Order: sequence, then structure tokens, then C-alpha cells
Amino acid sequence: MRNLVYVLGLTVALSACARVDGDGKKDAATTDAADRKDASDKKEAAPAPPAPPAAPAAPQPDDKGDKDHKDTAPKLPEYREVTIPSGTALPLELKTAVASDTSKVEDQVRATLRSPVSVDGVEALPAGTAVLGHVTAAERSGKVKGVASVAFRFNTIDLPGDAGRESISTATISHVASPTKKKDATKIGIGAGAGAAIGAIVGGGGGAAKGAAIGGAAGTGAVLATRGEEVRLGPGAAVTAKLTAPLTVRVPLK
Repeated sequence: MRNLVYVLGLTVALSACARVDGDGKKDAATTDAADRKDASDKKEAAPAPPAPPAAPAAPQPDDKGDKDHKDTAPKLPEYREVTIPSGTALPLELKTAVASDTSKVEDQVRATLRSPVSVDGVEALPAGTAVLGHVTAAERSGKVKGVASVAFRFNTIDLPGDAGRESISTATISHVASPTKKKDATKIGIGAGAGAAIGAIVGGGGGAAKGAAIGGAAGTGAVLATRGEEVRLGPGAAVTAKLTAPLTVRVPLK
């Protein structure tokens, strides 16, 4: 009987232990599942890492600003090329004196345009444009023969504005003194007539012939001792130079 009671008690104790162990395992499993669920919830609830800052947007063109800039920007002058053909006459006014008896070869000659030069209705060179040249020959009048002469030409032009200087080619301008043969003959004739009159008074007809010869000789001597006329062109004298080669200039558009 005692053994039976012992066995029943042992059986009850084992059953209780098993129940407790099962409940413990069940509780542990439940706790572990709950812990995993909490971790998952925390993971899902964790805030996302901040996104990197966005790159600044490229500036968009401002049509209005560009228009204002274009309006305020300085406008460059526009030009066209005009060619003055060979043979064109340049009406000039001398600014330096030129003379057969005072000028020397290579002396500078300066002049300005008296009136503008136009090509096809376009003013290529305004009045007042300066040209430069030099004396090419100068010969003073001789006592016995030869007349005075002076020659010059232009080879440089000061273009208007800031275009600077340009080489040009013009024909030589020559001036020659008027011959003095008629004046010389008049001087000799006067001398002969005066001598004849004096000879006739002194010695009759023969004296007149001798007086004419003497008077004529005296007149000839006066001519031989006198130079002829010189060529002198002072400042303000009007001359005309002719281009012997075309000249291309830049003319601003209006």
C-alpha cells in the first residue's frame, strides 16, 4: 500500500514537472517571438538616413538680361571699302611754298583737299584730307638761256579718322616760267632805237647807224645780265594731282 502511494506521488510530481517545463518552454518561445517582433518593429520604425544635398540648379538664361546687355554694349563701327580709281584728280591747296629759285630736290611739300572726292556717290575722302610729297626738280632761270621750272609729286595721304597714313602714287606736277624772248627783243630794240637817235643828233646819217649798233649792243648786254622769271607757288595756291594707281580706303557706314 505504501509503495502504491509512493508511485502515485511520483507520477503526480513528474506530471507537474513536465507541465511546468512545457509552460516554461512555451513562455520562452513566446518571449523570443515577442522580442523578434519588437526588433522588427524598431527596424521598420527607424528613420531613413538623410538624402545627400541636391546639386544647385544651373542658372537659366535670362532673355531680358541678355537683351539689356546687348542694348548697353558699345556698338563697333561698321565700314565698307571704297576704291578710288587710277586717273582720279585730287583738287589740292598747297600748305607749303614751292619755288624754282628756293626749293631743293626732296624738300617736303604739303597740301590738303580743296573739295571731297566721291566714288559712285560715296564720299571716299573728305575736304581737308592732308597729302604729303616732295620736290622732284627745281631749276632757276638762266641768264642766257633756259627758263625756270619746279616739279613735285605726292606719295602719302593722311586718311580720315584713325585709319592712319596710306601710300599713294600721283603724277608729277610741273610748272615752267613763261619765256622772256619777246621782252628780251623789246629791250634790245629800245636800246638800238635810242642809240640811233643819239647818233643822228651828233653825226648825221652815219652817226645814226653807229648809234644804232652801239645802242643794240647795250640792250643785249642788259638782257645777258638779267635772269628770267622764276616760278613761285605760295601757300594757298591751287594745284591738281592725278592718281596713277588705285587707292582703297575704308569708309564708315552711315
